[in-house]
Amino acid sequence: MKKKILLVEDELGLRITIRDRLTSEGYAVETASDGKEGYDCALGHAFDLIILDIMLPRKNGLDICRDLRQEGLATPIMMLTARDQTLDKVLGLKLGADDYLTKPFEMLELLARIEALLRRAAPPQPSAMTAYQFGRVQVDFKRTEVSRQGETVSLSAMEFQLLRYFIEHRGETLSRERLLQDVWAYSKTPYTRTVDVHVVWLRQKLEDDPKQPHWIVTVHGMGYKFTG
Repeated sequence: MKKKILLVEDELGLRITIRDRLTSEGYAVETASDGKEGYDCALGHAFDLIILDIMLPRKNGLDICRDLRQEGLATPIMMLTARDQTLDKVLGLKLGADDYLTKPFEMLELLARIEALLRRAAPPQPSAMTAYQFGRVQVDFKRTEVSRQGETVSLSAMEFQLLRYFIEHRGETLSRERLLQDVWAYSKTPYTRTVDVHVVWLRQKLEDDPKQPHWIVTVHGMGYKFTG
C-alpha cells in the first residue's frame, strides 16, 4: 500500500514540484495551499507523514504543528523553514515536529528525510527495564512517564525515546551519528542539529543545572554520555 503524504505549501511552483516528484517515487500525495486547509485535512484524514511549511497564509506552520499535537495526532511532521531561521527550527522541534529542512533544499535530501521519518512508523521494541531512577528523576517505561521530585515531567515522544536510549546505553559515549541512526532511524547522517536540540530540552527538564549538566554530559568532539 502506498504511503500517504500531506504537503502543506503555499508556493505553487514548489508545491507542484514536490508533489510530482513524490508521486513519481510511489507516494500518494495530497496537497493544501494554506494553513487552515492543511490543518483541517490533517485532522480529517489519515496520513503517514505531513510536510509543513512554516510561512503559510491563514494559519502558520508552527501553530498547525502545536495544535495537531494537542489534538493527539502522532503523525510524523517535517517542517520546511527559511534559511537561517534558527528560532523557527528550535520552536518547531519543541512544539512536536520530528525534523526540519531548510529552503532551498535538494530533492534527494528531502526524499532521504522522508524515508527516515517513515521508518519510524514501526514502534520501538519495549525496554527490558520497567523503571529506572537517577538522581531525583524517575522513569516508568511501561507507562512512558517521567517524574522529577514527584512531579510529572512532560516529554515529547522523541525526547522519551532519546532518554530511554541514553539509559539503556548508560556509560557509553554516543555519537550524534549513532543517535540519529538508532533513535531517529536515519540511514545517512543529515546536516541537522536535531540531536543537540533534543539534548538541550532533556537537560532543561531533568538536570538541576542545565548549563552544567550532571546526567547527560557532552564528550567534546565525540557526542554525549549518560552517567546515571
